[in-house]
Amino acid sequence: MIKYWRVLRLFWSTSIAAELEYRLNFLIATLSSLTNLIGGLFGLFLFYRTGYTFQGWNWLEAMMVLGVFTFLQGVSGAFLIPNLNKIVQQVEQGTLDFVLLKPIDSQFWLSTRAISPWGLPDLFFGSIIILYAGGRLGLNAGDYLRGALPTLCGIFILYSLWFILGATSIWFVKIYNVTEVLRGFLEAGRYPIVAYPVMYRVFFTFVVPVAFLTTVPAEMVLGRGEIHRAIGTAILAVILFLFSRFFWRFALRFYTSASS
Repeated sequence: MIKYWRVLRLFWSTSIAAELEYRLNFLIATLSSLTNLIGGLFGLFLFYRTGYTFQGWNWLEAMMVLGVFTFLQGVSGAFLIPNLNKIVQQVEQGTLDFVLLKPIDSQFWLSTRAISPWGLPDLFFGSIIILYAGGRLGLNAGDYLRGALPTLCGIFILYSLWFILGATSIWFVKIYNVTEVLRGFLEAGRYPIVAYPVMYRVFFTFVVPVAFLTTVPAEMVLGRGEIHRAIGTAILAVILFLFSRFFWRFALRFYTSASS
């Protein structure tokens, strides 16, 4: 474990040093994040300006969901996109050979090799929205801690789904569009799951588990979530993560390397 922590520190220190050579990108990423956040708030405003509510979700509670979604986007931008989107490239260019030859777990290498500071603005703005909405709703530190575990589980769910899709590149190299479809589905997490018709709720709960990424963590923070949903989120996170491990090892049986 100590070895992996040292490797992780080396990965991230060199990655940040390389990224900071283009500091103007951070300003562009911040403006982009702010624009997306304003767009999300404006979308909520269009619903709530006439007094309409999402079946019991008032304006501030819906903002909490948007804050969790923005925070999750920051996690994706900082940790998932810089790594998982490159799995396809590793397979296509044959550089996965060198990863498999390293004396370190290949899934760990592919999942943690890089970190991007350009995801930090979304992490910051998402946290600000969560704290602002929570402050207006009278939440305390215990309320936020109650939502920490479901949020962490949501991150693992998203990671596992993304990694599984990336692993399919061993059979289907051109899967960029598939990952973009997944990101498109995740946009549904901007709003509480009750904002959608029943058929869509079923889809975003049992097919693409968007509800477990944003709505359930927000419900737990607000103290209105049922405990079985939080337990279900944790179980789903564990199952998907273990399946991603199994699926990666299974996929490697069919990897024939760049030279064969």
